[in-house]
Amino acid sequence: MQFIENKTFDEITIGDTAELTRTLTHQDIELFAVMSGDVNPAHVDAEFAKTDIFHKVIAHGMWGGALISAVLGTELPGPGTIYLNQNLSFRRPVGLGDTVTIRVTVTDKVAEHHHVTLACLCLTESGEVAIEGEALVIAPTEKVRRPRVMLPEVHLHERGARFKELVKATQDLAPVVTAVVHPCDALSLEGALEAGAQGMIVPVLIGPKAKIESVAAENARDLSGVRIIDVPHSHAAAAKAVELARAGEVAMLMKGKLHTDELLAPVVDRDTGLRTERRMSHIYAFDVPTYPKPLMISDAAINIFPQLPEKRDIVQNAIDLCHALGIACPKVALLSAVETVTLGIPSTVDASALCKMADHGQITGGQLDGPLAFDNAVSASAVAAKGITSNVAGDADILIVPDLEAGNMVAKQLVYLAGADAAGLVLGARVPIVLTSRADDVMSRLASCAMAQLFVHHHGIGGHT
Repeated sequence: MQFIENKTFDEITIGDTAELTRTLTHQDIELFAVMSGDVNPAHVDAEFAKTDIFHKVIAHGMWGGALISAVLGTELPGPGTIYLNQNLSFRRPVGLGDTVTIRVTVTDKVAEHHHVTLACLCLTESGEVAIEGEALVIAPTEKVRRPRVMLPEVHLHERGARFKELVKATQDLAPVVTAVVHPCDALSLEGALEAGAQGMIVPVLIGPKAKIESVAAENARDLSGVRIIDVPHSHAAAAKAVELARAGEVAMLMKGKLHTDELLAPVVDRDTGLRTERRMSHIYAFDVPTYPKPLMISDAAINIFPQLPEKRDIVQNAIDLCHALGIACPKVALLSAVETVTLGIPSTVDASALCKMADHGQITGGQLDGPLAFDNAVSASAVAAKGITSNVAGDADILIVPDLEAGNMVAKQLVYLAGADAAGLVLGARVPIVLTSRADDVMSRLASCAMAQLFVHHHGIGGHT
């Protein structure tokens, strides 16, 4: 166990020194900005910083001041120190990757009130002064020796950052004519109109016209130039959207305020729907704060207990989406409870069979491995601990779950316990279907639209301008 110990006033002598060394990282800058609220672009905007006086991202000046405070409070005098005064002079900037040494030196002590004066320096690796100043403190009079408190791990995450990258990837693509089915609440209408404003889709609003216009008016949204097809209710809206897709007038469907079953019922009709030979499946795209890249999960919304042929299509749909998103050879982890093929656990047998199907070219475009437990699919440390050798394990792009129950639980846990953001599509029909929860925010809807737009253009589906 590490301990933290002070020097009392009586133990301190003039000339005593203490120091710490720290290398400035991007996380240091972000943490200081979050804590202080100081978002000066010189510190947090690399593009701006290139044009600024120092031509690079630099630390907040008071980051160095905080390190001086750390030495005073933990080393000299240490625990029990009371700050009275601090002056600082900033001589040169500290940039990303720079290593600095913070040094304090006792220059005076006064018995009355136990005052101690310390010279403070922040030195670069070359010995140049970045910060200098002087501190006046009240030194402790009683000895303190305590276990050093272990600080919590901090994971910084910009909410929606990966979804914004998806939206940005669509900037040079033509918008896709999209049937927005029953957009009769604020979130679904806002999502559709915002996707239209950003050039991802040309929305065709299908539903009761009076209700759509009422929602728009309540939320100060302008419907000028937006096509509205007036139908009496949500069932009719879904049927009309499918009709437009069959006629080639739209290349995407987007769910509004209606149940998923209502939307999909006309889609799956064998005679008048949008079915193909491929099994339809839902794919979640997650932006997980603790995972270094987007993570796909399928199927957590449509196929309840898929058998091996359906799982083959579920895997291929997910791979095809990754290709459209620019992931050339996605890594597919086939989930189960264990890593060995076990006859009593059918999902392990299916996983092994799917890997063999990929070997024989029945599944193409990705790397498959399984069965893998969840931890071994996403955690490199878990993989190392279990001695698993795999190109997929610990670095999966796609998680294929055994059934809808397992997928739904994994997805909800990522959202509510890990703080993940989710977007979603249904693939396998003639056109992609943007399928989000009725509670999903506008960013999730935009990300879903972006994925669908990228898919439409990648696979050459008609209906874009």
